Amino acid sequence: MVVNQTLLFLIFMLDGIIIGLIFDIFRISRRTIKTSDFITIIEDFLFWILTAIILLYSIFTFNNGEIRWFMFMATILGFLLYIMTVSSYIIKINVTIINFIKKIIKKIFNIICIPFKILFKFIKKLCFNPILFIIVNIKKKNKILFQKVHKLFNKKRTNKVQKVAKLN
Repeated sequence: MVVNQTLLFLIFMLDGIIIGLIFDIFRISRRTIKTSDFITIIEDFLFWILTAIILLYSIFTFNNGEIRWFMFMATILGFLLYIMTVSSYIIKINVTIINFIKKIIKKIFNIICIPFKILFKFIKKLCFNPILFIIVNIKKKNKILFQKVHKLFNKKRTNKVQKVAKLN
């Protein structure tokens, strides 16, 4: 009987450690990936569902569905033991690894994008530069035409003013 309860205590301590690992997985994901509040709520809900599944599985598998207070004490003790000893190291190591992998993926993505950037510049030169050339020339022609019309209008106006001045 005592051996059985000791074994149950150790199993539920292991459950607490596993729950601590799952908790750290969510903490690591939050530190490496920016998420909205809605996603955080979903992650929290997932954490509690996983925790409930682990505990219920252990209760029904190892103790035939009987709930004892020491099982919850062992789970809490295992969780606290994990959090106080190795949690910070696991988080630091995993965040460092994930950030390193993110940097590598970003560099690979930038290298893969180089041919597309070159192709875009070529297409821009091929398609947009002639259009831009036409637009610039149309503006120049309009400007010249506007200046000629303006000069012509000013000549007629000055002629009218001169005629009026001669009449007076």
